Amino acid sequence: MLEAKVALCLRLAQDAREQAGPQQAATLARLQDELEQLRGASRPVVRVAPADALLEIDPDGFLIGWNHGAEQMFGYSELEALGQHILFLYPEDDAEASVLELHFKQGDVATDVRRRKKSGMVTWLRMHRHVIHDQAGKACGMAVRLSAMSEPLSDVDKVRLHARIIEDSEQAVLITDAEERIVSINSSFSRITGYSPAEAIGRTPDLLRSGVHDPDFRAKVRAAMRGHGSWRGEIIGKRKNGELFPQDVTISVVRDEYGEISHVFSLFSDISVHKDAEARMQRMANYDSLTGLPNRCLLNQLVDQGLAEAKRQGTHGALMVIDISRIGSISDTLGHEVGDQLVIAIGQLFRGSLRDADILARVDNSKFVVALLHIEKREHAANVAQKLLNLLEAPINIDAHALHVGASIGITVYPEDGLEAPALFRFADVAVAKAGQSIESTFLFYREDMNRRAKEHLRLESEMRLALGDKELELHYQPKVSLASGRIVGAEALLRWKHPMRGMVSPGLFIPVAEETSLILELGTWVLDEACRQIRNWEDRGLDMPAIAVNLSARQFDEQLPARIAAVLERYQVRPDQIMLEITESLLMRGADKVIDIMNQLVAMGLSLALDDFGTGYSSLAYLKKFPISTLKIDRSFVIGLPFEENDCAIARAIVTMAQQLRQEIVAEGVETAEQMRFLRELGCDQLQGYLFSPAVPAAEFEVMLGDGKRLRLGEAVV
Repeated sequence: MLEAKVALCLRLAQDAREQAGPQQAATLARLQDELEQLRGASRPVVRVAPADALLEIDPDGFLIGWNHGAEQMFGYSELEALGQHILFLYPEDDAEASVLELHFKQGDVATDVRRRKKSGMVTWLRMHRHVIHDQAGKACGMAVRLSAMSEPLSDVDKVRLHARIIEDSEQAVLITDAEERIVSINSSFSRITGYSPAEAIGRTPDLLRSGVHDPDFRAKVRAAMRGHGSWRGEIIGKRKNGELFPQDVTISVVRDEYGEISHVFSLFSDISVHKDAEARMQRMANYDSLTGLPNRCLLNQLVDQGLAEAKRQGTHGALMVIDISRIGSISDTLGHEVGDQLVIAIGQLFRGSLRDADILARVDNSKFVVALLHIEKREHAANVAQKLLNLLEAPINIDAHALHVGASIGITVYPEDGLEAPALFRFADVAVAKAGQSIESTFLFYREDMNRRAKEHLRLESEMRLALGDKELELHYQPKVSLASGRIVGAEALLRWKHPMRGMVSPGLFIPVAEETSLILELGTWVLDEACRQIRNWEDRGLDMPAIAVNLSARQFDEQLPARIAAVLERYQVRPDQIMLEITESLLMRGADKVIDIMNQLVAMGLSLALDDFGTGYSSLAYLKKFPISTLKIDRSFVIGLPFEENDCAIARAIVTMAQQLRQEIVAEGVETAEQMRFLRELGCDQLQGYLFSPAVPAAEFEVMLGDGKRLRLGEAVV
């Protein structure tokens, strides 16, 4: 209809241009009437209730429209109101800074206002405003509707309204009486917990008790239920189906006219969804989205905790920044999906090779960080770094691609390099940048002296592996001499390394390195095999062989040890009584029941056990009574001061007395002087071992000693 009106007006305007005189005047008059009708049609239609006042004002605030409802509401007739400014309806004490009806920019809004009637009475009204626009879209006025405010609710209506609000609330409502019996619940309670009104009313809130909270927590909740102030917090509840769920709970009380608690009401919401979302946000904030490893934020927190622990305990640790090479070029060539899968695979390789307590984080596209929060020696960080580099030597298969990558590793250790995380990370970054200048994958410590020690450590390990295959290792035998007869009654097989370039390498250098790696297992196997082979050789040549003692590392002591030893004895046809196994005190601390079982198996095979370096570790009568040990060896550190150092004399005397009570044989190590020998003999020591009689010698020299019947002259010196 509006389009037809517009078309008619356009046609009348065209006709008027072509006419003149009275005919033109008549056409223009009709055009004016049509335009007036069109203007009225463009005004918004505002629906009003019978008692509503409808006003229209121009842009300056003067009234140009006043309906019958306005006459009834304010008492002014249309003739009295039209042409007046809207302010004539404002009360005199109105402190409003501006005329609300002229706020054209706010658009269509509703608000409560105070307005004055003709009688002078001021009343509250609900005002709705609607901006009127002309054909050009410009604001040309305001349509205002004023409605009388509703009457206050009656007490009955309030009760009904409050009941409806409680019933329709999204929060669960639980109301109990003074005896803590449930008297009312709402529909949300049933929806969240699964309990219907018939199942809940008459019972106590304990039907929701999960059992996960401690007594102190429950005491706080019960205090609120007894009126000691409102309480709000999180409680783990239990649904009817047994499922546990987190809830946000508010507990308050209702008191009667005497101030006594008549009811307790609890409002709670199921916040499982919020908790899940919170956990997801926490994970997003702390973990790398691609690999699932900790990100830099979480890494910083964990390292700070580790450094605080190191300060308290005086322990050592290390940080390693690992920069993987070729990630970018592989992603550019084969696509980012392949690059992402490669990063994931590298993360899994690294994680699988580290201890559970070690931290692995991804901090950049091609950068990982390893935090070793506890290491026994600084060189251990180099072992870990080399192990990670070794993992990357083999190709990594992603889809149909065999991908090769390398890495540069920068290492910083604490407390030597500091105990502040930012400085340690900066040092590791400096080291990795320097390591990256090398063509090959490598690692570097931040400090040069650490580099030298670590490289020497790894070089020894590498050369020892070659030594095993190149027959550079040999056994020397240090005789054990009876302090009763002076005769050789046994020997200890000691490993020696004859390096082709450096000559004899001290066991003090290479044995600790072997202990830190799997090499000690290979060396231990070789020593036992070589000792049995040599015994068989001597036996075949008619020598009457005493028992040969072989040292066992704690790492060799596992459930397969008896079977391995039995296999070697069988291979060389060596009797068990010809082998003595020497163990250290540290072994006795590793799961006593398991160790005792293995020891009993060894003794049952006919082997004898000696406790080496006694007194330097976890010496305890309880251990000596429990373990089937036949020989105690007094450590050389207690022998060196004999017979002049009072403390050494007291310790030696106590060890000998204790061993005699336990019917164990006593061997003193490191005996170098006749005075030491005489003192130990007088104490009742059974055997000695040391330079007084002989150092450890090659097999051929030991064979000559046995053949010649070399003896120790007990009252003098070496024969």
